[in-house]
Amino acid sequence: MKLVDHFQYGLNSPICLTWELTYACNLACVHCLSSSGRRDPRELSTAEAKAVIDELQRMQVFYINIGGGEPTVRPDFWELLDYAIAHDVGVKFSTNGVKLDKARAAQLAATDYVDIQISMDGATAEVNDYVRGPGSFDTAITALENLAEAGFKHPKISVVMTRENVDQLDEFKAIADKYGAQLRITRLRPSGRGADVWDELHPTQAQQKQLYDWLVANGDQVLTGDSFFHLSAFGEALPGLNLCGAGRVVCLIDPVGDVYACPFAIHENFLAGNVRDEGGFKEVWEHSDLFTELRQPQTGGACASCSHYDTCQGGCMAAKFFTGLPLDGPDPECVQGYGESMLAARDGGTVIPKSDVDHSRSAPRNTRAPKQPTMLSLTPPPRRPDRACDENPLAGFAPEAAPAAQPVAGS
Repeated sequence: MKLVDHFQYGLNSPICLTWELTYACNLACVHCLSSSGRRDPRELSTAEAKAVIDELQRMQVFYINIGGGEPTVRPDFWELLDYAIAHDVGVKFSTNGVKLDKARAAQLAATDYVDIQISMDGATAEVNDYVRGPGSFDTAITALENLAEAGFKHPKISVVMTRENVDQLDEFKAIADKYGAQLRITRLRPSGRGADVWDELHPTQAQQKQLYDWLVANGDQVLTGDSFFHLSAFGEALPGLNLCGAGRVVCLIDPVGDVYACPFAIHENFLAGNVRDEGGFKEVWEHSDLFTELRQPQTGGACASCSHYDTCQGGCMAAKFFTGLPLDGPDPECVQGYGESMLAARDGGTVIPKSDVDHSRSAPRNTRAPKQPTMLSLTPPPRRPDRACDENPLAGFAPEAAPAAQPVAGS
């Protein structure tokens, strides 16, 4: 059995555990997956968070991805970071840089087993601040400067790809090179506040091909978090796991201790349990009904007949769910155009789910007037199929009025 096959059936502990420590945030990014802004008074206490870290150590979790919200605005963040490292759990945390002054940068440079991702969604202030808010570009650059001055090795610059910044890929890479950082790019998902801007901001078909070609040329130097495996249907498989790891090798702990199968799917359909329940996180990871279901052998559903299924695996579960598409159907950004066909087939009876949590403040902080959404047309030109498996896998497949109640793994 290949290593990737083991991943499909789940591991004894997650290899990528995302932990959102707080919903509090000084920004109000328009695409925020967790709709962050205000702190939730039910969030885990310092003692509860340390107990989770103890449990992760016993489970031999190698490292955790800490996010939010903005994790560094939580008063005990630095205490929890030190506690995790002292208990053999490495920490990678994502931040907009607001707390990374020279003193903190020097502290982090002297700390082992810690990695930092600075969020930046534009290589210029104009593009970045439209999404993340006025002044956020300068804050991110200052944080990178402070880390470089302190001698922190190889921080990451984390970019959510939008139709506004695809043309800036080389500029992002230049910024990363300037500060001794590594570029990490991820996909825009239609969840949280991202659902409100997805039609406007997700890359066009031409930009998806542009992104794919750029990753083929530069992917060995760029991290993607396996965000773009659906693009592998263009041809050569991109570096990485190239499958949906939800509930198998990845999961999310949110600020109040809820455990979700996927960091991009904060919805009750993907809620597996809570770390405050009896047995804690270990019980949820090993025995929850949801994770057990996700680890079962799966068929490709409507996509199984497509000749590209082995490379794209049907795409992103969260992207389908939050656009109202069936979980055993094509990704909404399917590069063969089948997702666009499904999107066009939605009608007034189609239920488009929304995230269960919203801690947004009353008004976003971006000031540029929003543009009118631009709907995509991904339908490929007509052609004679070269073989039967190249036929439209959606032939005779009618979209459901609402997404399936249970997620389907491998989608």
